[in-house]
Order: sequence, then C-alpha cells, then structure tokens
Amino acid sequence: MDPRTVVITGASDGIGAAAARELAARGERVVVVGRSPEKTAEVARGIGAEHLTADFARLDDVRALADELAARVDRIDVLVNNAGGIFGRRTVTADGHETTFQVNHLAPFLLTHLLRDRLRAAGRASVITTSSVANRFGRIDLDDLENERGYSPNQAYGSSKLANILFTRGLHARAHDDGVAAVAFHPGTVATNFASASTSWFRLIYRTPLRRLVLTTAEEGGSHLTWFVDGTPGTTWEPGAYYELRRLAAPNPQAADDGLVDELWRRSAAMVGVPA
Repeated sequence: MDPRTVVITGASDGIGAAAARELAARGERVVVVGRSPEKTAEVARGIGAEHLTADFARLDDVRALADELAARVDRIDVLVNNAGGIFGRRTVTADGHETTFQVNHLAPFLLTHLLRDRLRAAGRASVITTSSVANRFGRIDLDDLENERGYSPNQAYGSSKLANILFTRGLHARAHDDGVAAVAFHPGTVATNFASASTSWFRLIYRTPLRRLVLTTAEEGGSHLTWFVDGTPGTTWEPGAYYELRRLAAPNPQAADDGLVDELWRRSAAMVGVPA
C-alpha cells in the first residue's frame, strides 16, 4: 500500500510531535505543522518529514498554509487539527477575533474548509480534532462568541473546546457523503508546554512539580491520537462523535443541539470569509 499523507498541526511539541514520530517511523508521509520555525524544523529533521509553519493567530497564515499544502500534496488522508492553547488576559488578533476563539476554533475551521478538495481526493479521509474534557465547563453564547463579557482564560478555553465538538458534528453532517469522517477527542492530561503563556490556574499543574503526579507523557497522549489515525471510521470509532482517550464520551449538553451546530457553522464561515 502507498503511504498515507498525514498533516498534523501543533506538531512542533507534545502529542502532535509524538504522533508524527510514530507515524513517520512506520513510513507514512507526515507533514509537520507548527508555529515556531525552529522547533517545527527540528521535529521534522529528526523523523525525515516535511514541515510548514503557521501562526493560527493570523488567518492569512492559515490561508498560506492551505495553499502550500495544496501545492505539495494531491490528497490528504488524515488531517489532524491539534494546534491550540489556553491564554492569559483577553486579547484580540489582527483579524479582529478573540485569540482563544480564533486559534482553537476559527483557524482549524478555515484550514479544514480550504483543504476539503484534498480530503475528498483521498476517497476516504479522516479529520481528527483535539478537543478537551474542559468542553464540559464551556458555553457557546451566539451573542458573545468573542468572549467580550465576563472573560476568563478557563471559560474561553472550555468554550473553544466545545466549539471543536460542534465543528466535528457539523463537518460530519456536511462531508461524510464525500468520504470524509470527523471525530473529536480528549487526549488526556499530558505533560507538555500547554498553558505556559496563560494566567489560568492550569499553569499550576503544567508548570510546577505537580505535573509529575497528575500528567501523562506526550508519547502516551500521542498514542491515543495515532489510534484514531489508524482506526477505521464506523468500526474503530464513530464519525461525528466525541471521545475521551479511546472511549466514546458524553460532552457538554450543548454539543447535542443541532440548531447550535448549524448556527455556529454559519457564523464561523462568515467570520473567516468562506461559504457556509
């Protein structure tokens, strides 16, 4: 069999890098995508993979990334939307969106849309989005998607991870007839650089000795990601669903709201300037 083409965002560190190493070692064609040119190139060199850089706080970077991927590959078998983070005080990107909402939701939404042709070309493709158990304390307020009222880093993060699940459901509804299967998952609480730039209490776990007691390794989190990459949609995992580690799980009740799925999709498309 020909090697699959697997694109992993957020792959310069953590579970993205761990999954990239495992997949490249098996002979898959892996494209490592990260924000830091130096770290991304280092990971790619170590596994003999291609690499591209993009800062998801700039939507023009996302558009350029999609153009470069389309120029390099004729199909994408697996797109892993893994880039994201939790931040500090409320900031607005150059595109005019609250940073957490843009980096964690709007950017992967746009990237996936721009790569739909390459996903369709695979005949059978998967879009795997890294969500979080934090979705349970998120809340999607269609009148305040930019977190202007009562902002907190944790609330903004949880809401963006809930948006990942709504996006997954929306993508499943729109793309499964084209052979594209979508899933969202929580990879566990993994010892990475997550929360390093945040004022959230999460940093007390990720940036102190507590990490040794409660966090798993990037390799373990990466193995959960590769389980979805290797799995067969409809057999190994259910398209359109949310998983915690490798188990089907019940997310925030808002994730079951079909009207919310469709309206968030419509508004997200308008925000990034693509057809709904």
